[in-house]
Amino acid sequence: MSTVTKAGTDAAASVPQAGTVPVTTAELRQALPLVTVRGLRVSYEQGAKPVLDGVDLDLFPGETVALLGASGSGKSTLMKSLTGFAPVSAGSVRVAGHDITNLGRGELRTVRSEVGQVFQQFNLIPRLSVLTNVLTGALHEAGPLNLIGGFSSAHRRRAMELLDRVGIAHKAKEPARSLSGGQQQRVAIARALMQQPRVILADEPVASLDPKLSDSVLALLRGIAAEDGIPVLVSLHVLPLALAHSDRIVGLRHGEMLVSARTADLDAEKLAVLYDEEDDDDDDDA
Repeated sequence: MSTVTKAGTDAAASVPQAGTVPVTTAELRQALPLVTVRGLRVSYEQGAKPVLDGVDLDLFPGETVALLGASGSGKSTLMKSLTGFAPVSAGSVRVAGHDITNLGRGELRTVRSEVGQVFQQFNLIPRLSVLTNVLTGALHEAGPLNLIGGFSSAHRRRAMELLDRVGIAHKAKEPARSLSGGQQQRVAIARALMQQPRVILADEPVASLDPKLSDSVLALLRGIAAEDGIPVLVSLHVLPLALAHSDRIVGLRHGEMLVSARTADLDAEKLAVLYDEEDDDDDDDA
């Protein structure tokens, strides 16, 4: 199996901050990473080949990191490990100051409320209005109100502000099922922001969208990362999208991280190692 030297494993991208010129790598390194993964090993069955083996990852405030790899490479498992949904066999995972590998159920719920997630299938409630779908992002902090389906006026104002930010405030009263795919994904992004997340994980968020919509959704996510200082980890299959809409790229193959570098230092040829000689028998873990 061909291999590639890890390029720039410790080199975070220069990340633009709102209203300023882009910061340098050295300046960015003065900030603490919001996600730190070291030596991560994940096995779903004892004695089986690990799905992830020795993975290291840092996510810094304000950067968008594209996660690449063929089906079976471990991308989804890496995403799940950041919220405690994958069994960690070895190594450490820290997210927003929490040690994921040593938390109880209640503490894990707290961590998950601080991680906004955007999925390929949107996961909206079709019959509910766009506004209500966004408001569900605040259920973790709504308290007794959520038992009767109510939200505070402050929550409603924030939800409308977020819908305006993603460009679909005019659809607030319409049922989610009436929206196009691109519009539904914008609702999903607004819902994630409603959580006031410390980190955003986007698992194949544009796989169901056409190229033009894919560009606009990824540009929106990258803008949110830079403006709000929220690291965004986005899993992608299409190399041109990763190269166009990320500050840094990390790549998995057979559970090992083969690529970790600034996007500016990579191209399709350097990333081909992630897909060469694909094993069709791999576990379908994208």
